[in-house]
Amino acid sequence: MGEYARSVAIAQGAAERWPRASIQFILSSAAPYATQAPFPAVLLASSPTFHSAAVIEIMNSWRPDIVIFDNAGRTAQLRAARKLGARVVYISARRRQRNKAFRVSWMRLIDEHWIAYPEFIAGELKFMERLKRKLLGRPAVRYLDVILTRTRESPALQVGIAADYLLMVPGGGTGHPGAGDAVEVFLQAARRLAALGVDTVLVGRVGTPSAVTEAATGGSALGSAAGSRAQLLGPLPQAELADLMRGARLIIANGGSTLLQSIACGRASMAVAIAGDQAERIRRCVAAGVAVEAPLAADAMVKIAADLWRDGTRLDALAGRAVALGLADGVDVALRAMTALLAT
Repeated sequence: MGEYARSVAIAQGAAERWPRASIQFILSSAAPYATQAPFPAVLLASSPTFHSAAVIEIMNSWRPDIVIFDNAGRTAQLRAARKLGARVVYISARRRQRNKAFRVSWMRLIDEHWIAYPEFIAGELKFMERLKRKLLGRPAVRYLDVILTRTRESPALQVGIAADYLLMVPGGGTGHPGAGDAVEVFLQAARRLAALGVDTVLVGRVGTPSAVTEAATGGSALGSAAGSRAQLLGPLPQAELADLMRGARLIIANGGSTLLQSIACGRASMAVAIAGDQAERIRRCVAAGVAVEAPLAADAMVKIAADLWRDGTRLDALAGRAVALGLADGVDVALRAMTALLAT
């Protein structure tokens, strides 16, 4: 989900910058967002990584100027894009993919390597990475920092959320090994926090299908014990979620892109790892003093969040350090890079 959300945000930024641009996605038909893409999309039986022939055929017939491979791709696909004369961008969001992109064979094919996270999370370029770039003279390497879309209106006003609220964002709704019940744990914690008197908003694909339907038509209470102190919203467009983040007093998020969006919004953040690659990311945020950590357990989440909620000085300190990081808008970084690619 993170790769898709990031690519959509970049595509929307490109469409705004270049209104006449033709933009197309290649997606897995099994993905939950496949039929909701805001751009024309070709749907394949599974991840495009496993369908090189189809991907190459699409590129050959469509002949794009820029091809962006977000945390996925095969050598044959990159080579085919290069052969067409397209500029090739690769986004790495994990160490394994970053290592792939720094193989000499791939560096010769890639024009731009965008690292999906800020440098304090992803780490600076290692000696061998710098040496290879110096010897080959390519690719350009940029840190996207965080993808954060803006809107003109705040949905917090539209749905009648309290002025002082805690926002919970468990993630895209897909399960992870060892944390398949993560969304349910977040839901339990939301109910308990609301019962303690904390106005709580939970965003995402949670609960039963009927609960999600209620949320889509105006929100629903998270259980009778919580009363009006809690509100369940269905999945939101990224720009609306970002506005909700900007208005929250405290955000409880997973340790993926959502955590960095929370920090970029200058909010106090509490992070819960729901995937194996998130623990180290959270550790770095905690070390930077911009987040606190909680385990994926409702009791612990409620205790840590409730203690934070009552400690205004600590909340302000977390928010202040988040603002001081000065994370860049990854969409702007991407658009500047693409502008340069199109000019050469």
